[in-house]
Amino acid sequence: MSVLTASGHPLQRAGAWAVAVMAGRADPEEVSAGDLEAVAAVLVADVVAAGTASKDSGRYDWWKVLFALYPNSKATHSKRPSEAAVLRPAIEELFAPDSAGTAASWPCTFCGAGAGVVWSKSNLPLFDTSKALNNLPPKLAGWPVCRGCRVAVWALPYGAWVTAGSATVLSCESPTAEREFARRNVRRARMVMQAGFTGLMAAAKPERVVLAALRNAGSGLCASTLWSFKNDNQEPWLRVTRARRAVPVFLAMVDGNAGLRRGWRLLCGSLNQYDAAGTLVAGGQGVAARLLFEAEDGRSRPLLGQVHRLLSDTDEAWPLADRRALGSLAFTYAKEVFGMDTDVEPVAQVLAEWIAQGTSPRGRLAEYRNAALNDYQLGTLLVQAHFRLQLDGSAVALAGPEAWKPLIRRQSRSWELRMLLFARVCELLQERGVAVSAGRSGRGPDEGTEDEDRPPFAAGGDEDGYDEYELEGV
Repeated sequence: MSVLTASGHPLQRAGAWAVAVMAGRADPEEVSAGDLEAVAAVLVADVVAAGTASKDSGRYDWWKVLFALYPNSKATHSKRPSEAAVLRPAIEELFAPDSAGTAASWPCTFCGAGAGVVWSKSNLPLFDTSKALNNLPPKLAGWPVCRGCRVAVWALPYGAWVTAGSATVLSCESPTAEREFARRNVRRARMVMQAGFTGLMAAAKPERVVLAALRNAGSGLCASTLWSFKNDNQEPWLRVTRARRAVPVFLAMVDGNAGLRRGWRLLCGSLNQYDAAGTLVAGGQGVAARLLFEAEDGRSRPLLGQVHRLLSDTDEAWPLADRRALGSLAFTYAKEVFGMDTDVEPVAQVLAEWIAQGTSPRGRLAEYRNAALNDYQLGTLLVQAHFRLQLDGSAVALAGPEAWKPLIRRQSRSWELRMLLFARVCELLQERGVAVSAGRSGRGPDEGTEDEDRPPFAAGGDEDGYDEYELEGV
């Protein structure tokens, strides 16, 4: 019988994968009793070292991680012993085997196995305290947790993307991607313990690690969910973001197409952040990866919206090849991820013709730009453009009201269609030689398309060195 099971609970599952990685096993079910004992010993050593570390050491940064997850535990309490020999027995007790008389008293909260120990908020992130009697099992001052799950819950920060105040775990339809995410984070946890968070790039993002994990796993259709949380005593919070099942397919297409790779790198370059001295302080690749995840509460920045902002920026003189690359990226994302197959080309031809034929093309372009995302204003402008071209006897094949409907009705994906339409109109205008931006000095040196043959979601690094995202902060 297995001593560890990866349950459906995202926090326990992330910890179970971390245990498997630390034990050198391919799956949590393969973890043996000896493996569990060895991992528990590692946890005890690391927790004791962090709990007794000086505040100027990297180990103390790991204590901050533990404090963010288990704020009232014996390892993080303000009155904990300062000597390792005194603290160790209390930490060893957390992971000790159940006593013979109570080993199967209750079913484990996570996996259903027999459990003889009950835990509450002090040891379980985002759980109730032992005083919340209405939510706890009857006549129990805590939640029953078997030994395997107790070890997994405290291995959680190894398998999670952690900061000094929060953690992010991955739930994915691909177990291979889950293991890869845990493997990378176990290595990163060791770096934090050795050098602290100052030894890492602060701009790194867990979403970038997920993309690399999905790529390495060779996933097809595969949904991913990130659970980011803080568990302190003041304002605990949970934020859930999801990447749609078709995102890995989109990533594979970007990996295998030079034009899409160019568009992705342009998008990443536009999101780079610099300080006053011109030094890169936040890599755009992590921010771009975050655009592929949608927040459960709707408070997330969409990829199509970001591309639209780039292409509608009148201060940015995009070369035609770059504009095409960004437009292609947006259209591919819309088709592969959202299943949008509405052809906006006929309407784009009408608008481009109307703008180009005007006595003041820039004036008409500004008029369209102001109306581009508003359904009513766009409908009014299309009526005007259609009527004007008819009066002028234009040779362009006019797209009538039936072609406008998906763009001007308040229905699902109409907003995204209007952004795609704008991208295509600007591309057509630039092909005709109509200026679509005022222009400026050009993009910075880090925003170009160097090394376009290199896959943008490659892991980088090697097994003995630092991963690419650890070195570059992306």
